[in-house]
Amino acid sequence: MWVEMMSALLPDARFFPPAEEARLGEVAEQLDAPLPNDLLSLLAETNGVQGAFLVDVVWSVDRILSDNRDFRTRSEFAGLYEGFEGLLFFGDNGGGDQFAFLSDGRPGVLVWQHEDDERRVVASDLAEYLNRALTSGGEDWYRDE
Repeated sequence: MWVEMMSALLPDARFFPPAEEARLGEVAEQLDAPLPNDLLSLLAETNGVQGAFLVDVVWSVDRILSDNRDFRTRSEFAGLYEGFEGLLFFGDNGGGDQFAFLSDGRPGVLVWQHEDDERRVVASDLAEYLNRALTSGGEDWYRDE
């Protein structure tokens, strides 16, 4: 379902072999937050998605784990940014801004803008996020809101 939808939006999108089910469970356990159902089903089809210009629209399971750990534990972030514990990062724009779900399960996809620590909803769900990210023609599709 997801690969077919994304291929229709961006025929040049790059997909990867599916993530292992056991690994998906490990990530949720290690981050102490369940992965949203839509993200789980997407990763079960493709372990990451690259859009135009090799932007990681959806990260691999390993990157989801490592980047979320990094955001939550890097001491230099403590003085620069509000905490990241309530976010589950899963993709980026290729220029430093990251996309996340709220780890408490509330709907929506947020952007975290690294320049000013702004956090705001940019899509109602994963499908809308993918539609906008893959069809925008630019890395800053979310800035015009």
